[in-house]
Amino acid sequence: MCDRERGWSEVPLVKTWQLIAGSAVAGLALSAALVVTAGPWDSGQRKAERDRAASWSRTGGADHAAGGGLPQAAPSAPGVLGGLAPRPNAAGAALAGALTPLLADPALGTARGASVIDLATGQVLFESGAGDPMTPASTIKIATASAALAALGPEHRIRTTVTPGAGPGEIVLVGGGDPSLTAKKKSPAGSGGSLVALAADTAQALKAAGTDTVTLGYDDSLYTGPVLHQIGLDANIAPVTALTADEGRPDDSTSGPVDRSADPSKDTARSFAALLRDRGIKVSGEPARAKAPAGAQPLATTLSTPLAGLVERMLTHSDNDIAEALARQTALAAGRPASFEGAEQAVTEKLASLGLDLKGTRFADGSGLNRADRLSTRLLTALLAKAADPRHPELRPVLTGLPVAGFTGTLRTRNTGDSPAAGLVRAKTGTLSVANGLAGTVVDPSGRLLAFAFLAANTPDKAAAEKGLDKLAAAVAATP
Repeated sequence: MCDRERGWSEVPLVKTWQLIAGSAVAGLALSAALVVTAGPWDSGQRKAERDRAASWSRTGGADHAAGGGLPQAAPSAPGVLGGLAPRPNAAGAALAGALTPLLADPALGTARGASVIDLATGQVLFESGAGDPMTPASTIKIATASAALAALGPEHRIRTTVTPGAGPGEIVLVGGGDPSLTAKKKSPAGSGGSLVALAADTAQALKAAGTDTVTLGYDDSLYTGPVLHQIGLDANIAPVTALTADEGRPDDSTSGPVDRSADPSKDTARSFAALLRDRGIKVSGEPARAKAPAGAQPLATTLSTPLAGLVERMLTHSDNDIAEALARQTALAAGRPASFEGAEQAVTEKLASLGLDLKGTRFADGSGLNRADRLSTRLLTALLAKAADPRHPELRPVLTGLPVAGFTGTLRTRNTGDSPAAGLVRAKTGTLSVANGLAGTVVDPSGRLLAFAFLAANTPDKAAAEKGLDKLAAAVAATP
């Protein structure tokens, strides 16, 4: 994963921010029971968090709806309303005193960037090298998620279809780039596009038309350019195609490094052919690459997990395959080629349209595996602020998808036990061989909801760098 080896944008001051922050605390300071039982592949945002982390509209309603009372703060969270008064001097000085010595840790390499802001007021509480573009590793997935959600919306679903082919008895499996597509009877990761359901519907349509023998083509032409990531064939990511089932994984894993299929499109078509045969449809010969006729009406369709769920899965488990798929979906929404280059242009343009300062940034990929990526910690906290802004409810899954320290995803084993960050810090990790990062949100002892981002370059040891970053996050959580 990337997690591989293995400026501030203005947030307006509105009177309702206090109520919004009160809702945010209830959602972001979750108890262990909630974060463990909530699954990232739920339809949309996690059900256990939906009425909490998503209750940020100015009317105090649940996700995308008005009405209802504000949820009560979780027992682990301090009250927030009394802590919202701006205290720039005291707050900044306290954080500087806590963070400056920790940033000097040699485990954090030769260059560091740090940014901490108050999400209720937009106040910058601490910065160090915050404007310096650095290799973000997987923290870039925050940007990928934000661009995709802004371009397509949280309810968008990606289609995989079967259409008639150019000749009699021909059908074509057409990929739409669904990263949740599975060939398994029961998806190990929950809801999403199902080749099993698609085969059943296709067989039914064929039999209704009096057809029991077909030749099968597959169309993955929606994506263009190289299918291999810049790092080559790698256990952390499958070749990026528009037709891939189970992320090209040969086993039942749903996250983490594992050897992948060298040709996911063809393997997916083979799986689909086998599913058709199981349902009484004879498939002649091997599936072959083909182009679906223009304007052909689908015989059957299966839909992905809603985009909000894809984003949450990507962020929780640092899923590189989903990240690259979402970057390409952003390119398609912008009318650009669905390639690494087209995705870079589209993500850049979409984030710029949100009013973010992108000076010095580069989105060479969507996953953060490419060392040519560049972000600043100031941009990372600005992205988190956009996701917390009630004017951008479409970006809420960026916050609800962040792993919870000590409990879920890539933070399950970090800042555990009696750490002040446990259960309160939600953050995206980033790990390459010589670059590490951590960016997310936390409720401090005064009840303020803060966003933080830390990046480290030329780190000598991954494990030591992660400990150094965890100490920084814990210090933000513990400093009033």
